[in-house]
Amino acid sequence: MAEQRAALTAGDGAPAARQPLREGAPRVIVAGATGFAGALAAQLLWRHPGFELVGVTGRAETGRPLEELYPRYRVPLEVEELDVSRLQGIDAAIVAYPHAAAAPAVAALREGGIRVVDLSADFRLSSLATYERWYGEHPRPQLLEEAVYGLTELHREQIAGAAIVANPGCYPTAAVLGLAPLARAGLLGDVVVDAKQGISGAGRVFDDTTHLSYAGENIVPYKVAEHRHTPEIEEQLALLGAKLPVQFQAHLVPLDQGELASCYVTPTREIAAAELAELYREAYRDEPFVEVAASPPGTREVCATNFCRIFAAADAHTGKVVVLSAIDNLWKGTSSQAVQNLNVMYSLPEEEGLL
Repeated sequence: MAEQRAALTAGDGAPAARQPLREGAPRVIVAGATGFAGALAAQLLWRHPGFELVGVTGRAETGRPLEELYPRYRVPLEVEELDVSRLQGIDAAIVAYPHAAAAPAVAALREGGIRVVDLSADFRLSSLATYERWYGEHPRPQLLEEAVYGLTELHREQIAGAAIVANPGCYPTAAVLGLAPLARAGLLGDVVVDAKQGISGAGRVFDDTTHLSYAGENIVPYKVAEHRHTPEIEEQLALLGAKLPVQFQAHLVPLDQGELASCYVTPTREIAAAELAELYREAYRDEPFVEVAASPPGTREVCATNFCRIFAAADAHTGKVVVLSAIDNLWKGTSSQAVQNLNVMYSLPEEEGLL
């Protein structure tokens, strides 16, 4: 991998958009780079001045340059099989495998002393019992205590020293960022999260729910009353002081990428519009990637960015609070948040490579 990387950067073969590497940049691989999330993570790292992307692996398409699979990303590295025994001098990895398949790869990487940002669900839940209720038997439960939940805005200090960072699901990213100020203030009495996402959230799978003829001109609810992101949202809100059941419902909408979480909150007390606005402004005043919007956000406003845009309104008629949270599910919901976490892990400016 190192030889492949050196050859590609020695001459003028590298994409023009790629910036010069900082001396001593950590050396990183992306495992599972042939999926949507892994491919985008590879592109972000390829052009990142603070990380040296030295390899991309896949369980299929080996031997092909990644740019053949995803021409728009222009990452010329050749897809290889993941062989941990060959990963000498690698500092970190982004693992973009499905749940259950990710944990063994994470374990192997950790045995080699490699720090990991895992995009699967395998390490997002701190409770083994909760994981097994929703996902089945855990492949590497001994690693759960080593993992830190990777919602950067909530767990920045723990992420900085983590060996394993469990990148959040896209739905929990939008929902928890939207609800966190209310949870911290003890204002969450009851909540319904009604979330909608583009078909890229299903990955490179073409079944009845992602085929264009089914997804186009259609809105499809799925995983009704059984979505696996529910316990993830509940666990994070509980850590903020709001231990309550969350009614969560996901919908597929005819977009390529983008996500909007509409959260309907029954507050524990009456809250005026001015107090609500100040609560959100203060909560996210210093966050580089969370924007408190003056009007309801749409997904186009955050497309291909690491930003989350949030709007909160107090409904004087019902006494409820409506919180709208928009992200790009492939970026802030997955790959760019992984890079944001890597920046924190290696004490780089948090916005580096993401603006």
